[in-house]
Amino acid sequence: MSALSLPAHAASPALAQPPAHSDSTCDFLVPRLPNVKMTLCQKAQLQPTTGQSVQGRRIYFRDVSAVTPDLRVMVIGGIHGDEKSSTSVVLHWIQHASETPSNAQWRFIPLANPDGLNAKPPRRVNANGVDLNRNFPTPQWSKEAKFYWETRTRRDPRRWPGPKPLSEPESRFLHDELENFKPHLIVSIHAPYGLLDYDGPSVPPPKLGRLFLDQVGIFPGSLGNYAGVHKGVPVVTIELPNALLTPTDAEMRQMWLDLLRWVSERIKPQVENAAAGTGTGAGAGASK
Repeated sequence: MSALSLPAHAASPALAQPPAHSDSTCDFLVPRLPNVKMTLCQKAQLQPTTGQSVQGRRIYFRDVSAVTPDLRVMVIGGIHGDEKSSTSVVLHWIQHASETPSNAQWRFIPLANPDGLNAKPPRRVNANGVDLNRNFPTPQWSKEAKFYWETRTRRDPRRWPGPKPLSEPESRFLHDELENFKPHLIVSIHAPYGLLDYDGPSVPPPKLGRLFLDQVGIFPGSLGNYAGVHKGVPVVTIELPNALLTPTDAEMRQMWLDLLRWVSERIKPQVENAAAGTGTGAGAGASK
């Protein structure tokens, strides 16, 4: 096995049994999402994992891989259930990844918070009222997450970090995926601030499509803090301009092409240097 070959355990997440096709989840997703037709969702060929939400809804994924991938990238949407456009963009990007050659294995998780999307109206938090993007086990979470929630958000219920880190099945699933897949890069899609945020090593992308880099800070329990700062895995956080509407199809494609270019220019060389023992490299801390 070459230095950049994928470890065997990274081939796929734990599949639910039996591994059904995606028609049932498309029946759930299409009526709830902007700019997603049934044909697009069905072409995504989503597969169920063993991951489930609080209310028992499956979390789905799709892997798209080069024949001999050099690096692993995880793309996550729908951590906040009311940010519908984030899930839609992931589904469009699955199609682009299938049509555009690259040197990566892409793991797409379009909807990490299905209960939040299903709520009426859709909610940022999961069915337990927890903000999943404040539930990751960052250092001193017990002190810092509570302090931030009480003092900075004034106990905003939309940003409750939960009773303890990884208290939620959805955040535990994502945490386990990070540990098993060991991505060299994580792309987390949100809305509606219309910018790029970045945490971790390497040089961040200056822009993706019309979204420009504007780093907004570090939050206790966030994925960017946990993976990017604590684990050393670069995290690109995309904040789409609108939670209920996607960018145009052309804009989503341009964002995808810009991401591919940046990955090739910045992430791949760091992975190669790390494999050759000449640097720390992106994702070097993923297994710590």
